[in-house]
Amino acid sequence: MTMERLLKQLLSIQFLRYFAASAGALAVDMGGFLLLLNTALPAGLCAALSYMLGMVVNWFLLSRSVFEKGTHEAGPARTRQKALFLFTTWGGLAATTVIVSGADLIGADVRLSKGLAIGVSFVLNYFVRKHYVFTAGQAAA
Repeated sequence: MTMERLLKQLLSIQFLRYFAASAGALAVDMGGFLLLLNTALPAGLCAALSYMLGMVVNWFLLSRSVFEKGTHEAGPARTRQKALFLFTTWGGLAATTVIVSGADLIGADVRLSKGLAIGVSFVLNYFVRKHYVFTAGQAAA
């Protein structure tokens, strides 16, 4: 992919809608994370649990407002698509858990480390979802 094509995709309306939907899911994720930090749970577990909640919200927002044309109708194809969405999200979950747990182990601010993990998973997940997950009825671009 050329730099020009990459910039064009990052400035597309779809990417901006993806950004807005992800911001909504992120609000749920971060809100849950900050609430869970007030419990006796380890910071890494708090990050993982809140990430999973954000992931559910993200599926609903993305499948209905960003990649609606690429979302399968009900049935086995939709179930497979949800499974692929879940599978591709595990990379972000793993990165989030490792980064936050690592920061916690060395005594760094876990809120800042959560921000780093968010940035890494955001861009990677957009391209994976655009090209592999939400491709019903269209050729992968």
